[in-house]
Amino acid sequence: MDILQIKNLSKVYGKGDTAVKALDDVSFSVKKGEFVVIIGPSGSGKSTLLHQLGGVDRPTSGKVLVDNTDIYQLDESQLAIFRRRQIGLIYQFYNLIPILTVEENMTLPLLLDEHKVDQKQFDEIVGILGLQNRLTHLPNQLSGGQQQRVSIGRALISNPAIMLADEPTGNLDSKNSGEIMELLKMFNKTYNQTLIVITHDERIALQADRVISIEDGKIAKDEVIRP
Repeated sequence: MDILQIKNLSKVYGKGDTAVKALDDVSFSVKKGEFVVIIGPSGSGKSTLLHQLGGVDRPTSGKVLVDNTDIYQLDESQLAIFRRRQIGLIYQFYNLIPILTVEENMTLPLLLDEHKVDQKQFDEIVGILGLQNRLTHLPNQLSGGQQQRVSIGRALISNPAIMLADEPTGNLDSKNSGEIMELLKMFNKTYNQTLIVITHDERIALQADRVISIEDGKIAKDEVIRP
């Protein structure tokens, strides 16, 4: 079953002679539980694509369907709620709120929705991420690897349809990079969590089920690594 469908997606910045086409008629789909890497050089359009998939920035034209919902047919309020509930976003620089503890950062999407935290699920995620002894710490009391673990926990807490990771290891050393990728792959395989990773790192691409290469805003190659 396709959890994500991208149809003729384009994004143009600016107008007239200064217009820049960051995405040019991109179409593809992703099955539930698939681990897809989107790879490309700087300026290729891969981060722009992630922002369209995550409901962060509206496309100029085309459609993004997440679990059969055309997300850009939603108004801004509906889109914000959908994004919070169905899209788990992981950024290179963590994007944690500095005045909130680890536990508060992780559960923030649920609290914003006024949903009760499933304590069993929360404890399970915390245990897998190895954050049991860090729940009362603030982000500035954590290492980079620990902060990225918190952002993974925050992305997973709402059981999203899709988890999107933008250069999730780009700010980490090789040891922490390896550990973060192993955690993401574990959630993908154990919980059938659909995972899309944006990266320029070919070593990460080799770990995926499928690799989509972006060049000049277009799909240059779409290949299955592991059927």
